[in-house]
Amino acid sequence: MSDARATGIPLDHPADGLPEVVDTERALDAAARAIASGVGPVSIDAERASGFRYGQRAYLVQVRRDGSGTWLIDPMGVPDLSPLNEAIGGAEWIVHAATQDLACLAEVGLRPHQLFDTELAARLLGMPRVGLATVVEHYLGLVLAKEHSAADWSKRPLPLDWLRYAALDVEVLGEIRNLMGVDLAMSGKSQWAREEFDALLTWTPTVRTDPWRRTSGLHAVKGQRAVAMVRELWLARDRLAAERDIAPGRLIPDALLVAMAKHAALSPGTLPPGNRSINRYQRDWLGAIDRANRLPERDLPPVNLPSDGPPPPRAWAEKNPVAADRLARTRAALSEFAEANSVPIENVCSPEPLRRVVWSPPPGAPRQEAFAEALASYGVRRWQRDIVAPMLTQAFHEVP
Repeated sequence: MSDARATGIPLDHPADGLPEVVDTERALDAAARAIASGVGPVSIDAERASGFRYGQRAYLVQVRRDGSGTWLIDPMGVPDLSPLNEAIGGAEWIVHAATQDLACLAEVGLRPHQLFDTELAARLLGMPRVGLATVVEHYLGLVLAKEHSAADWSKRPLPLDWLRYAALDVEVLGEIRNLMGVDLAMSGKSQWAREEFDALLTWTPTVRTDPWRRTSGLHAVKGQRAVAMVRELWLARDRLAAERDIAPGRLIPDALLVAMAKHAALSPGTLPPGNRSINRYQRDWLGAIDRANRLPERDLPPVNLPSDGPPPPRAWAEKNPVAADRLARTRAALSEFAEANSVPIENVCSPEPLRRVVWSPPPGAPRQEAFAEALASYGVRRWQRDIVAPMLTQAFHEVP
């Protein structure tokens, strides 16, 4: 990779000064005209209030383009940023960790036609740490402070030091992108990156089945009735959090949901005493527990959902030793390739599609084309299939 400059120089002030916050329709139109008159790609970032507010909406959007400077836009004042989207047009977006921001940017009307993700590029280039501050220091020798990354960005007015921090997040993305582009080309990974970036254009957050099952500590709850209590408590908390626009875990943590379910299973109709968060909304919690208690047996949720995929790899040796051997050989080949090419193995192929294809070989296996088609059905990119399909073919030939 490109050599870093001398390190340790703080990046603490935007080169063009701190811009005013755009929070009116007239100011947004001016920003859009300026962005449209700029040249080259557009650096974009968003700040949310994760852990403070319900959902993942954007509370500040930062945009920078050569010839137009940096713009800080407040979606609370101007919720529809489609004029800015039209101004950007088909220009490339430069983002860091696109999957963190694409959804909230789409909510305000911003959608890319092409993009370059500097975090994903850092992974493909084998950087051991891929946070923005690390990438900036590696390539430019500049120290980028990140002390406000977990702040409550719904706060108004936003403090000046927060705004300065936000502006600096897009200050040097364009320069970083160019240097990373050179490194990707020199390492033969430009096509890998392009396919990964193109896949992000249609990326959407995973919609989980039964999201309440991610409640921390659910595994300690015994019996379907108590599991139903956790579900109803989780749903009640979610409704309350949405109504009050507060992060659910801030309203009441998972541990207390589990504690209420376990307590009610032993002492019906009661809640654990002495907790302010429980007492404040006790009517809602008691209502949730009552709903769970009134469910007929046939409507109780199963303690565990049946899996539609292969068993955990640790069970393969006993259940299907041939598949276990094939998986081990393919993993070994993947590991060797990843090390030789300085790329994380999970970026060459995610574990889940690999396990599915090995456990349930596609019709036509062990033909390479059959494996490539099967991997494609699980969203594995062409560059990844070109690497992994031959490894699978080899593993299946070696282990009949």
